[in-house]
Amino acid sequence: MTVNLHTHTYRCGHAKGTEREYIERALANGITHMGFSDHMPFAFPDGHESKFRVPMAEAQNYMDTLRELREEYRGRIQIRIGFEMEYYPLYYTQMLAVANKLEAEYLILGQHFIGNELPGALHVMKPQLSEAHLIEYADTVVEAIESGVFTYVAHPDVFNFWGDDAVYDEQMRKICRASAQNRIPLEINFLGLRDGRRYPHFPFWKIAGEEGCTAVFGFDAHNVKSAYDGGTLPVAEWIVKQYGLRYEPHPLLIDPKTKKRYEF
Repeated sequence: MTVNLHTHTYRCGHAKGTEREYIERALANGITHMGFSDHMPFAFPDGHESKFRVPMAEAQNYMDTLRELREEYRGRIQIRIGFEMEYYPLYYTQMLAVANKLEAEYLILGQHFIGNELPGALHVMKPQLSEAHLIEYADTVVEAIESGVFTYVAHPDVFNFWGDDAVYDEQMRKICRASAQNRIPLEINFLGLRDGRRYPHFPFWKIAGEEGCTAVFGFDAHNVKSAYDGGTLPVAEWIVKQYGLRYEPHPLLIDPKTKKRYEF
């Protein structure tokens, strides 16, 4: 594994370590292409800023720091600078405008909430039986895929549904078909494996294999050690083999301004 596009920074409030430490860790373990994708800064119309995001006041510093480090490490490791972003239909245009103003080089979809993340919003990792919420999650992810601005879908199997298996199959198959039809990969998320979370969720990846989906690997690094996670790699490789997935070790990126695909 030489490419990782899913790396956070201390600015999101739940990651530790400096960017330089992350880069050095990746470089020492054979990563040649590294993407930083911290949670995208955004202020809702009422001024609310979620605590898990890069604060708006820190956004330019995030970009400037990483651009300086990219120049310093040029020739040793390639670095791209982007964001992990939710897709909220009511706020999508404003969120994308923030990303483009900051000149984000790529976006990955990380759908942690449905509709919005204001107080009282539903977090998709919360165990639940609601079929309506599952359907809304699936439709939201499909719409995000079809927007054409996301390089890949991070932890697409994050929705913690404990209801009818047939309903789960139907809704996740919609996501997988959209992924295959639009050539947008799905991420096998190493953080979920490291922390023993419910994702990667094997029934999801069985569906993804049946639908001919492409998988990518993402460390989802929130500390220096996980900027290279060789210990988890064999499990991710097993998932690919077990479910007949198409694995893409070097995915194309998508420029969120032009929607054009380009090599790292």
